[in-house]
Amino acid sequence: MPQPTPFHERTAALCTSYAWKHWGGYYAVCHYDESPEREYNAIRHAAGLLDVSPLYKYDVSGPGAGAFLDWVLAKPVSALKRGRVTYVCWCDDDGKVLDDGTCWRLDKQRFRLTAASPALWWFLRHADRFDVTVADVSADLAALALQGPTSKAILADACDADMGALGFFGLTEARFDGGAFTALITRTGYTGDLGYEIWVEPVHALRLWDLLMHVGAAHGIHPIGLDALDISRVEAGFILQGCDYTAASDALIPSHLSSPYELNLGWTVKLDRAPFIGQRALRAEKARGPAWAFVGLDIAWEPLERLYAAHDLPPHLPLAAWRTPVPIYRGMRQIGRATSGAWSPTLKRNLALASVEAEFAAVGTVVDFEVTVEWERCRVPATVSALPFFDPPRKRA
Repeated sequence: MPQPTPFHERTAALCTSYAWKHWGGYYAVCHYDESPEREYNAIRHAAGLLDVSPLYKYDVSGPGAGAFLDWVLAKPVSALKRGRVTYVCWCDDDGKVLDDGTCWRLDKQRFRLTAASPALWWFLRHADRFDVTVADVSADLAALALQGPTSKAILADACDADMGALGFFGLTEARFDGGAFTALITRTGYTGDLGYEIWVEPVHALRLWDLLMHVGAAHGIHPIGLDALDISRVEAGFILQGCDYTAASDALIPSHLSSPYELNLGWTVKLDRAPFIGQRALRAEKARGPAWAFVGLDIAWEPLERLYAAHDLPPHLPLAAWRTPVPIYRGMRQIGRATSGAWSPTLKRNLALASVEAEFAAVGTVVDFEVTVEWERCRVPATVSALPFFDPPRKRA
């Protein structure tokens, strides 16, 4: 049975939609209202507060912590400065992605990893030859994502940290509620906007929630669920495990596997360094070029409108992001699949994330996107677009 997070007492009272899902063994709100519209607007125009406690968290400590992480991650992190966070992925021996997440440098000999799915088994499998301790601290930390243009102002009023000095992918410790408790703040998030994540001991979780909601009232704060997050992460071009790719450990057949280069994560791979897991396979793939590419699609609106008009119907789009794979064609041949998508309220565009054969990945390429109208399979044009779709300067400011 799923468990309540440390914030459940507050989120349950506010969730008038009764729309919940299971995430990492916990209950998670899909949307608080009848639709995610208000929650999405909070992310893009004010601030949204999301319970992200179900994320998996692992502490890696000891004299060999840096060397160990350099071995298991596709990107070396031993030179990461204290108080910095970086985005990482890790692969199996064949260079196929197991998971992606973040790595923090907490101290000289201590790092923290976040992950979408359980990864302790993988890290422990490779820890034996290093002077390192890997600990699952998932249940030891409650977490909130505070995302949106007013998020910095809210935290500036709620804690003693110098929010102006906390740069993109930075990390700091702060005292909240007049020094009643401390928490870690990372300038990270999954919305592609200005945002932060706050990590606190569960005993202080409700106090943190109440404080942020109280202080944030003057800044337009709203609690948000996963549906609003999903729309914003599509706009940001962020991949989602189990949706846009399958973890190598969960793949049933070879076609389910993906490399970092096939997921637009080649920038998280550094090949020319000491050996690491998957290095040989990744080096060979980079030399020959990946077979697949992860791209954005801008789905044409007028042809879609005409398909519905032929049945005397208005166009229909889901209120939330969709995650059902949709075939992509070029002429008579299927060349890939869209893995998730959403109507962007900010950009006023019908967007999708897709995996296509590499030869069709150039920006500006026009492909055919399958749609079903009145039980009839049809196609509309879609144009390959650069990712991210939405990338406001405030995200890094």
